Amino acid sequence: MADVDIDIEESPFQASPVTPATFDEDHVIKFRCHKGIECFNACCKSIDIMLTPYDIVRLKNRLGMSSSEFLRQYTFPFEFDKNSIAGVKLEPVEGTTQCQFMTEEGCSVYEDRPTACRYYPVGLLSLRRADENFDRASYALVEEDHCKGHLEDREISIKDYRKEQGLEEYDENGRAWRRLVLKMKSSGPAIGKPSLQSRQLFFMASYDLDRFREFVRSEGFQNTFKLEPDELETLYQDDLALMKFADRFIRQVMFGEETIERHPDAFEKHVRRREEARKLREQAGDDSE
Repeated sequence: MADVDIDIEESPFQASPVTPATFDEDHVIKFRCHKGIECFNACCKSIDIMLTPYDIVRLKNRLGMSSSEFLRQYTFPFEFDKNSIAGVKLEPVEGTTQCQFMTEEGCSVYEDRPTACRYYPVGLLSLRRADENFDRASYALVEEDHCKGHLEDREISIKDYRKEQGLEEYDENGRAWRRLVLKMKSSGPAIGKPSLQSRQLFFMASYDLDRFREFVRSEGFQNTFKLEPDELETLYQDDLALMKFADRFIRQVMFGEETIERHPDAFEKHVRRREEARKLREQAGDDSE
């Protein structure tokens, strides 16, 4: 891979004190994981797994629960930066570092396992050249002492490894979110710290998709945004369509990228509703005295 001027701080993933060697998808690694290997399940006993919105869609549907239930039972939030947007990680078994989905037979949600699990021992980095305003994928190799997969007699390119692990679909459906996080981190002082309301909207629209769907169904949302009935029906039924729409919504709310049409009188209606709500609160206060 040719040398390029890359700012690794633009990665949406948490910083590491060690700058890894990075590769393109043609780089060949030596690795194989299988049930009979000495270290089987070892990586699942000490997890630090960040989830993408698509990971959550796959897992909550696999488990037959709403996104809100999944987030409460299996995850915990963290901030990318202080008073900034949040990410979501898998919550280990209480009192341990072990994944809740680990069994003696392996991963109980293997067909729908998260992006980070599929990539291991390869790390995906969304990086940016200093003279560019878009991200590009690069890869790093994670070599941990407990992992014996690196000693297996098999060579495979990162490109073929991604295909083998079903990552093309996961990367395609996670790309918009990675770019959104990268945009937020790289904008910094240019847009200022997001408000609490903006951070809450980001969290809901990114991770709590079923709750975001109810928000889209709400009178307030539909009085503000002008969507055709067939588009609304698709958003009510299709998680992936809603996930893509959520990306547009976040970009409009947080960066002013206007791609969702508003009703011409939406602002005036919003002001009237707020004034009516204020009067009702004042009236309720007077009645209680």
